[in-house]
Amino acid sequence: MTPAEKKELQLRAVSVREGVLTSTHGAKAGHPGGSLSAADLFTYLYFKEMRIDPKNPRWDGRDRFVLSKGHTAPGLYSALAQRGYFPVEDLPTLRHIDSYLQGHPNMNTVPGVDMSTGSLGQGISAAAGMAKGAKHLGKDINVYTVLGDGELAEGQVWEAAMFAAHYKLDNFCIIVDLNGLQIDGRTCDVMNTDPVDAKFAAFGCAVVEIDGHDFDAIEGAFQRFHENHGSGKPTAILMRTTKGRGVSYMENQAGWHGKAPNDEEYAKGMAELAAARAALEV
Repeated sequence: MTPAEKKELQLRAVSVREGVLTSTHGAKAGHPGGSLSAADLFTYLYFKEMRIDPKNPRWDGRDRFVLSKGHTAPGLYSALAQRGYFPVEDLPTLRHIDSYLQGHPNMNTVPGVDMSTGSLGQGISAAAGMAKGAKHLGKDINVYTVLGDGELAEGQVWEAAMFAAHYKLDNFCIIVDLNGLQIDGRTCDVMNTDPVDAKFAAFGCAVVEIDGHDFDAIEGAFQRFHENHGSGKPTAILMRTTKGRGVSYMENQAGWHGKAPNDEEYAKGMAELAAARAALEV
């Protein structure tokens, strides 16, 4: 990617992070920590990687995305809004009564959402089925799914990985947000799932490990995914990230897994993101 393209993605990611704070602050609830750790990934997917059409969200030839860690809907909603699926001004209605933006993604109400998710482990399974369906129908469609590292403790995750390898779903990209924290603390303490790379490799995936906040690394990982087409192997991208990335008081704090910022915290976080934007625009 060119320096200009990279800068544009970095600026978009700031906007996505602002949307996460705005929506969770408006809801007085939600999950900002994991939304912020995946914000760069959401940005790259929706602004560069996936074949999509915000004006025609149900276009049959689109790539599919499933947010398996459905509680980080604020990050997905913010990216969708920035991409033009619905007004950015609707983000503060998150979790409000009668809002179409509820706490977990709903494919029946939110433009751009391909699968309703929430119960951990189920999203990757639905996504694997979509990839199998595309293969069966002979359609050139890629399917992407994002999981949290705490989610890897769910046995259904590994059933889906086994399914994807068995059916040679090289159109399937599994992305794991390895921020090291979950609701109860460090993943290594709650349920140690290491070595994650060796596990996915043993289940038949082509494994790529990257810094999940480096757009050059993200681009390289997706290039590997496309190069794997024809190999018969699903791709697993393991992203090392920081929970709460971009908001200083949220970074590496498990307490921000499922807590909204109050007025003072919101103002502080938005000021930090405004400063990040100003630094990029110099």
